[in-house]
Amino acid sequence: MSNKAAPPKRESNLELNKMIDAKVHVKCLGGREIVGTLKGYDELVNLVLDDADEYLRDPEDADKITDQKRKLGLVVVRGTQVSLVSPEEGREEIANPFMADDEE
Repeated sequence: MSNKAAPPKRESNLELNKMIDAKVHVKCLGGREIVGTLKGYDELVNLVLDDADEYLRDPEDADKITDQKRKLGLVVVRGTQVSLVSPEEGREEIANPFMADDEE
């Protein structure tokens, strides 16, 4: 028998519990962006979103997201694909200072 104490359980630095039943914006690896109501999650950051919509990409530029949406309904987003979860309320897009303007 080992006298080693079990390491303390790490708590997640995500505060997803505060966003349950709220509209969230999820950015995934690969560029997909989904907006929906957060209904649940687990320790691996697998997310359950209800009434979800996916923002579609520009057909001419696959790196650019358009304002067009595709209705998804109830979805599970695997935690391995999640790169960002933010509340939709108060969200504002700002210009990227590292991107060169097309006008220059």
